[in-house]
Amino acid sequence: MILKSVKNHFSEALSGFYPDTEIQSFFNLLSEQILNMNRIDISQNLYSVVSGKKYEKFLKAIDGLKEDEPIQYILGDTEFYGLMFTVTPSVLIPRPETEELVAWIIKECKERQNISILDIGTGSGCIAVALAKNLPEAKLFALDVSSEALKLATINAESNEVDIEFIEADIMDWNFGDLKFDIIVSNPPYVRELEKEAMNANVLNHEPHLALFVKDDDALLFYRTITEVSNKILKPKGQLYFEINENLGEDTRQLLLDSGYANIELKQDVFDKNRMLKAIK
Repeated sequence: MILKSVKNHFSEALSGFYPDTEIQSFFNLLSEQILNMNRIDISQNLYSVVSGKKYEKFLKAIDGLKEDEPIQYILGDTEFYGLMFTVTPSVLIPRPETEELVAWIIKECKERQNISILDIGTGSGCIAVALAKNLPEAKLFALDVSSEALKLATINAESNEVDIEFIEADIMDWNFGDLKFDIIVSNPPYVRELEKEAMNANVLNHEPHLALFVKDDDALLFYRTITEVSNKILKPKGQLYFEINENLGEDTRQLLLDSGYANIELKQDVFDKNRMLKAIK
């Protein structure tokens, strides 16, 4: 089948499921991976022949997209902070707002030497890897309860050529020994059950609920636990960074105040939503 026919079928099959611009974006991303063609290459090679095996990959992608499967899982990778990450349904897809959290830490730490950083709930490893890549003098540790997530995070660390010490443990009962850190960062589960109905189907039906949701009556469970642990393993004047639920900014800030933290800064993301928080021990 010629490329033009593949492109037309792809657009027609997904019409009504997604806006035309998004369908075009999906096709370009898939073409880059399957055909090694960018958008300009496609326009200049519309009459080139696409093999049966490659065409089947487009058909499989169509089936997945119709079921709201995220394009990142279909492709098997995504970009975060200028780096490529392998992603599977065992981890959350890295978000642009998390890039803002990483940028904040890098800006505040780029002149510091020999600091130790712990990423709690690392998932794909996106935060830890991006920090390690941009703060080469720092020593990175990354913790997660999921062995599958840590396998993926290890792959992402290796592919981006950074050294990270990965720890498989539950933060709720982790034996941290004599470890101490200058910085702790976490993007823990923070979406309340009551907020599910406002979420897109591609997130709700495909991304891991363990990494997303908390119970309505204890929405700050992980923040409270991480704050308690951080009190023990942060060095004096150490910094604690959180990505937070936009609706619980003041509640999270108060939790840190009550736990004895100072200089608490609540920061908004590019959409003017309370999304990040920094506190000093």
